[in-house]
Amino acid sequence: MQMKVSEEIRGFKSEHISAEGILELKEAARKGRIWSVLATSVAKSGHPGGALSSMDIYMTLLGVANVTPESADDEDRDHIVVSHGHTSAGFYSALAAYGFFSPEEMYPNFRRTCSPFQGHVERDVPGVDWGTGNLGQGLAAGVGFALAARARGSKARTWVVMGDGEQVKGQIAEARRIAAKEKLGSLTVLVDWNDIQISGRLEEVMPVNIRALWEADGWRVIECDGHSFQKIYDSMRSAAAFDGCAVILCRTVMGKGVSFMQNIPDYHGKPASGGDIAKALEELGGSMEMYEKALEMRKGPLPGGRDIHAKKPLIDTGMPRTYTREDKKDNRGAFGKALAEVGELNYKKEGRTPILVFDCDLAGSVKVDGFAKVCPDYFIEAGIQEHATATVAGAASSAGVISVWADFGVFATDEAYNQQRLNDINRAALKCVVTHTGLDVGEDGMTHQCIDYVGLFRNMFGWKVVVPADPNQTDRATRWMLAEPGNVCLAMGRSVLPVILKEDGSPFYGNDYTFIYGKIDLLRDGNDAVILSMGHFAGRAVAAHDLLADRGIRAKILHCATPLAMDSKELFGLVGDLPVVTCEDHHADTGIGSIAAAKFGCAGKAVKMLNMGVTHYGCSGASTEVMSEMGLTTEDIASAVEGLLK
Repeated sequence: MQMKVSEEIRGFKSEHISAEGILELKEAARKGRIWSVLATSVAKSGHPGGALSSMDIYMTLLGVANVTPESADDEDRDHIVVSHGHTSAGFYSALAAYGFFSPEEMYPNFRRTCSPFQGHVERDVPGVDWGTGNLGQGLAAGVGFALAARARGSKARTWVVMGDGEQVKGQIAEARRIAAKEKLGSLTVLVDWNDIQISGRLEEVMPVNIRALWEADGWRVIECDGHSFQKIYDSMRSAAAFDGCAVILCRTVMGKGVSFMQNIPDYHGKPASGGDIAKALEELGGSMEMYEKALEMRKGPLPGGRDIHAKKPLIDTGMPRTYTREDKKDNRGAFGKALAEVGELNYKKEGRTPILVFDCDLAGSVKVDGFAKVCPDYFIEAGIQEHATATVAGAASSAGVISVWADFGVFATDEAYNQQRLNDINRAALKCVVTHTGLDVGEDGMTHQCIDYVGLFRNMFGWKVVVPADPNQTDRATRWMLAEPGNVCLAMGRSVLPVILKEDGSPFYGNDYTFIYGKIDLLRDGNDAVILSMGHFAGRAVAAHDLLADRGIRAKILHCATPLAMDSKELFGLVGDLPVVTCEDHHADTGIGSIAAAKFGCAGKAVKMLNMGVTHYGCSGASTEVMSEMGLTTEDIASAVEGLLK
């Protein structure tokens, strides 16, 4: 059941909060503080101090924001991001006050194993739009939501609540600049400025001029009393009316409402215990009877959480383009061409899902410049700010748009690994296109040779990875990816590649080919040995087949573009008991070779194998020379097969 105050302040209907509304908010905040103390004390862990200091902000915000229990999953609702996710007990309590669920569901089950009410805010809880926890993530997520709303033509607002201790993080500065550049006036930030973080006061841990940071990036800064509902409301109205980006610095008291917690750093991350529980509850108007009852309820059935799943986009992916042996094309170019074609086909068409493309100052290299020309309003240039961009693009993908971020592999995976992990946890639907992977980068050297992307995404649980063999498979994989729900990584190198041909000379991945995630392609048949390839090594494997044929050896050539979903039954059937050489432009111990070996081993199948791949950081030089130094030439592959057979 909604609080009555929301009827007068939702969407700023009234200039001021009525006296009755103030009383209702005060009572809701008092109860919310009781529930927060109960939650953290019953769980014997949590962060009560920040939950109590943020409570009045949360109560005011949920009254104003255009989101209700009934609209919590609607695309055109307001989005709320809690960046300081450790204040979860406070935000959950405020959501309970507004009827998203009952408080008795939350506080007895806070931080209970398999409860949706986890220790840091998660999307399993109705009303939570982004799981943060790692400080510094929330503003970037808010930027993503605001960009998605703008692309969809929605008038919904985005609200981000942050802690003061996280203000020094670099990702926040990146997100501030993106928001200012994109003129996201629909985004408002509120900072819980209680001057205390886990190790002490801000000026003792890491001095920072919070106001100056925001002003330096072009934001309007408003300061207010974070425990005055009217002043918070006035500041929010002023920020929303401002034609630009605005942040509200809310001066608050850590542990507000509990005398022995107030302004004490220990209670940033320590719940009340022992006799202090009774004292805290008494000061807030609660009782130990509530606490004892909560302990009993914690032994009962677990509450259910919200079902989160990525929606299938509504787009026309167009007709695949087929390249011939005469075409000199790299996979990057094929991706860029397909992206631009699909983008133009759907650009601002009613009923189609908008496609947003994000770039980090590499548009020409990652081939999204073609899309930028035909779909200029859906192209976001974020500059050299990979951490924020990974989160911005990820959050946008969960808010009603197709979100594509193209970048060098070493930046989008190695550098932004934590952000991609959070995209996985949040069940986003990012299309992350990584180029310049592997030793194929050549001259850029070891710092830029992304040789571990399959292994990194393999560490997660929801990402799909596609490593196409040639421009034709890249074209089809791109079109498939854009229409596919969930997180997908499309990976490729830099060099021009030969089109993979059938033995009759026609393109293998031509007009009669359909991309199927998990499928293994039989490029050449043979009965002496198997070469299993990934990505552009498919061409080398086919060339090795021809070398071996001249030596009287018939090698079966397999290619799998989807190493994380390689079909075991199909693999075992194609390999049989033949010896196997795997080859890839990737770390030999974490790519397709290791995946295949694990499948054989777990199934108890004894197969003679040799995994060829990157075994040390590569040199800086021409791609062909770097491959040769690593022992990954066509001749090296053929020799490895001969060695296994001997």
